Order: sequence, then structure tokens, then C-alpha cells
Amino acid sequence: MPRYKLVIEYDGTPFCGWQRQAEDPSVQAALEEAVLRFSGERVRLVCAGRTDAGVHAIHQVAHLDLARDWRTDTVRDALNAHLRPQPVSVLSAEIVPERFDARHSAIRRHYRYRILDRRSPAALTRGQVWHVPWPLDAGAMHAAARRLLGRHDFTAFRAAECQAASPVRTLEQLDVSRTRMGLFEEIVVAAAARSFLHHQVRAMVGTLMLAGSGRLGPDDVAEILASRAKHRCGPLAPACGLTFVGVDYELSLLTSS
Repeated sequence: MPRYKLVIEYDGTPFCGWQRQAEDPSVQAALEEAVLRFSGERVRLVCAGRTDAGVHAIHQVAHLDLARDWRTDTVRDALNAHLRPQPVSVLSAEIVPERFDARHSAIRRHYRYRILDRRSPAALTRGQVWHVPWPLDAGAMHAAARRLLGRHDFTAFRAAECQAASPVRTLEQLDVSRTRMGLFEEIVVAAAARSFLHHQVRAMVGTLMLAGSGRLGPDDVAEILASRAKHRCGPLAPACGLTFVGVDYELSLLTSS
């Protein structure tokens, strides 16, 4: 029974998130239904990172097992045919060893958060950015972000409903920069860690927004982290600005030995 690794992108706007729900549409359900219509098999996909409602992905990874040894381009193209018109696309499919697990084999996950800090709202990127209608200081945000790097108890940036056994995580990257393309500007927050707590990235971004607004300094952000008090962190940044952008694996897990 071959195992397939899929790379997937999706617009999270119409979905309740990745995970299948009883009544609401999910990315997982859309893909599993496409597999059923293509192969006649009922499968359960396992993904690298279960995104929340409204969160997007440009490089989500999932795996599934099929009884038949299909060509990888057939799997990709057939799934995309059955996914239409939903905003989900399978970018690639490849056969991997059975020991590969999209979730448990991941050694690093990458997220990107986009902020549009101008008076006028977004037109073309509506639903993909957080519109903050005043200017933010990206340098101040980056300086504050430095205080969150490393291994810490992130209780202050954890959702109340988070089911993780421990609030301790090692944040490997949290960079804030201003990007320009012609006359268009936005602030991008790049985050990477082996794993994140529920709502951790959005809670950190909301706190960094306050730093960019001049309401918090780097020491204040460090104190919020040390306090482990969720009520002290900034507002939860909206889901629309968050995108799952990649996941890293050991190369040996992707090739047969």
C-alpha cells in the first residue's frame, strides 16, 4: 500500500479550518472527498499543521495511503479535478516511505503573517492581510520580537482552549520586516518553530502590533512573556493575515533506504 506525500495550497476563507467537522466545510473534508471520488477509497489525511478557520496555506503537507499504486501526476491531477471549484490545489504528489508521517516527522514549521498598515483598506488582498489603519514601526516590532526567541513558557500567548500538554516551545525565528513592491507596502512577520501552541503566532503578532504602535517596548514584551498571564498580551490578530508557508523534514525520511 503506497504512501503519498501531498503539497497543498488553499485559501482558508470559506473553511472552518483544516480539521474535518461534523457540519462545517473543512480543507481535510474537501480533500478526502476528492480522494473518494477519484479512487473509490475512504481515507483520512494527516497534515503537518492543522490550521484554524480563515488561515491560508501555500505549502501545507499531508500524507495518505492508497491501495493502488497510482502514478503521482495522476493523483495530483485527479484530485485537482475533483476539488474544483473549491479554493484548494494539490501542487505535487510523491511516493514516500511508510515511515514518513506528515505531522510527526516534521522538524520545523513556518508561518507568515501580513499586515497592511495604511489608512485605506485592502482591495486586491482583502482576506489575506490584517488591515491596521495607522502606520506601524516595523523596526520597533522586530526589536520586540527578539525578546520572544528561544525556549520559553508561552502561556501568555496560548489560547484558553489549547490542548497541548505543555506551554513550553522553542521559537527559532520571529522576524519583522517591511516589504515594498512598487507603491505597495506591507509588514511581514515570519515565524518558525518545531511546533506552535494554539493561536500562538496570532497572539504574538497582536502584541508586536502594539510595539509597532509605540504602546509597548521590548522590555514590556519580555515582561508579558515572563508573566505567563494571557490577559496582558495584545489583541489576537485576525486569522486572515496568517499563512502556513512551509514545513521541514529530514531528507532521509523522504527517500527509500
